[in-house]
Amino acid sequence: MPNHLVILPILLPLIAAAAMIPISERSRTLKGLIGVGTTFVVFLVSVLLVRQAAAEGTAPAVYLLGNWSSSFGIVLVADRLSALMLFLTSILALAAQVYGMAKWHTAGYHFHSLFLMLVAGLNGAYLTGDIFNLFVFFEMLLAASYGLLLHGSGPQRVRAGLHYIAINLAASSLFLIGIALLYGAAGTLNMASLALAFREADPANRLLLEAGAAAIGITFLVKAGMWPLCFWLPGAYSVATPPAAAIFAVLSKVGIYILLRLSLLVFGPAAGNSAGFGLTLIFYGGLATIAFGMIGVLASQAMGRLASYCVLVSSGTLLAAIGLGKPEVVGGALFYLVSSSLTLSAFFLLIELVERGRDAGADVLAVTMEAYGDAEDDEVQEEVGVAIPATVAVLGFCFSACGILIAGLPPLSGFLAKFAMLSSILGPDARAVTPASWAFVALVIISGLAAMIAMSRAGIRTFWASIEGTVPRVMVVEIMPVVMLLGICVLFSIQAAAAVGYMDDTARALTDPDRYINAVRGAVTVPGAEQIIGTKPVTDGG
Repeated sequence: MPNHLVILPILLPLIAAAAMIPISERSRTLKGLIGVGTTFVVFLVSVLLVRQAAAEGTAPAVYLLGNWSSSFGIVLVADRLSALMLFLTSILALAAQVYGMAKWHTAGYHFHSLFLMLVAGLNGAYLTGDIFNLFVFFEMLLAASYGLLLHGSGPQRVRAGLHYIAINLAASSLFLIGIALLYGAAGTLNMASLALAFREADPANRLLLEAGAAAIGITFLVKAGMWPLCFWLPGAYSVATPPAAAIFAVLSKVGIYILLRLSLLVFGPAAGNSAGFGLTLIFYGGLATIAFGMIGVLASQAMGRLASYCVLVSSGTLLAAIGLGKPEVVGGALFYLVSSSLTLSAFFLLIELVERGRDAGADVLAVTMEAYGDAEDDEVQEEVGVAIPATVAVLGFCFSACGILIAGLPPLSGFLAKFAMLSSILGPDARAVTPASWAFVALVIISGLAAMIAMSRAGIRTFWASIEGTVPRVMVVEIMPVVMLLGICVLFSIQAAAAVGYMDDTARALTDPDRYINAVRGAVTVPGAEQIIGTKPVTDGG
């Protein structure tokens, strides 16, 4: 019997998003409860899928839509990696939606419908087993992200939204060209069948296949924010509303997910002359992205742009880890992906809270005061031991946790993830490490130092030397999602052995593409189901 859990992460958000559209905007609280409830159910489904995928000896769960064979119909595949991404996305979506319930869902129309459409598109991109439906879900999440980026209006969001839409439309056009090339050369867009097509391709067809793969790869490098294709990202993410920016933290990881999936499934050692296709470009592009993001982190005065450049550093680290082509690094990279996504999402939510009540341009004024001093500095300050309000203490604690996680300082999961990656690269014999690997190690460490400097500077200006001196008004429903996300990072730190074990097992499964291919190609239709759905199943035999 088919495992219907696999389709629920796509189906539930789609149905709920469509059902909320006719509901009046005056009933936003009702819409919010429906949206949060739907996302919570998706979270529970993702937990079940993770447990199912983690069971020893379990093959990837394959769902044949319409009861058609995988060679002819649409197929969904839930393995360890896709289940992990579903779990991560549902956590981020739940936190962002709860935060939005405070006030941001009233800033525009159809916030919760757009949000659930984005979640459905993300989940579909993780679960799909063919390239064309990857394009469909990719366009779905992009269309929803356009609306979320513009949510709240304002000239800055409109300007950034136009840039965001233009670059993504261009990337989508390139995606379609890649699909056409792949289908023309292989006669299929099923990922498992494409992996076999690369293994058996003759030289003429291999050139077309690689050209199509390159076009699709560039599309997802744009989405992942690889330099020099990343100039749109800081401007877009820094002006989005906090709930939108929080879920956008995982949008760049969609590109990472697809690149990781295809590089190990299609371009593994069994791919012949195409083995490792594009990995060198991805590696050096990742290093350049880390360097560019690090410079942006140090140069940023506004915390929104600081967080956006931290997203680039995170993407660059993951791209370089994939580009190394070392299976032993993948487990640590997956741990880093989860930890950095949770941290950056929490940071995007926190920024609006700590900056609430601050005057526009306060950061610039703070820099000016650092350079030229303040006339009041000459006056003797009599205040000693001023009490810290509880709200400021909680915000400061959360900000410090974000800084520790982003910089990768012990003992939290940011440090453990980086340590897992770097220890896998260095190995027992440091003399065998290549110069490229040493460059990656150096950039990861230096980028952590840059993040620590930038976060310390921002924290001092915000909490210790605040010009306004006002205490922001923060509701429980706003701070609770931030605490939840950071609490999960702490839990990952405490249960690091179990988390790293799951990531390592996921990496080993990814480096065995035949396991995925056999599961998809061997999926059988359900006898007698055609009487229910009104179709005749087609098997591979005809």
